[in-house]
Amino acid sequence: MMLRVQEESKGSSRLLKKPLLIHSRLWYEKACEEPINSRTTCSVICRPRGAVRKDHPLRAIRDMVDEVLAQMSRRFDTMYAKAGRPSIPPEKLLRAQLLQMLYSIRSERLLMEEMDYNLLFRWFVGLNADDEVWDATTFTKNRDRLLEADVAREFLAQVVGQAGVQG
Repeated sequence: MMLRVQEESKGSSRLLKKPLLIHSRLWYEKACEEPINSRTTCSVICRPRGAVRKDHPLRAIRDMVDEVLAQMSRRFDTMYAKAGRPSIPPEKLLRAQLLQMLYSIRSERLLMEEMDYNLLFRWFVGLNADDEVWDATTFTKNRDRLLEADVAREFLAQVVGQAGVQG
């Protein structure tokens, strides 16, 4: 993880390669060895994959999901038009739905909020740290399309079947 610091007053930018282990204002002051002022902005550059422990259970689940989604990709192609407004990719939508079930998140709005700041969720779904999270209403409408086509049920059955085989 690296920290890019831009000082507005100087118009300069520098990249710090120190690991960030301390949170909030203190980590910035520790990493930059200077106090924060109101004119300083900073952003963290990282890959969500790097933030997920190697032994996290979602890594194994994601591998199973990848395999199932690869098998279902032709079906997704037939469901979506090539023209019109872009929709949420069905692979990402199904991954997000699976997270909602696994973590017992009671609404799409709360799921989108969780995905907005949780790197683990972003990694699992396939969003980068700076990607925009979908609107809950858009998510729900796209989810309903998959439920009507019975794709979500088939996806879940295949993932559960693979989990049973792998133990």
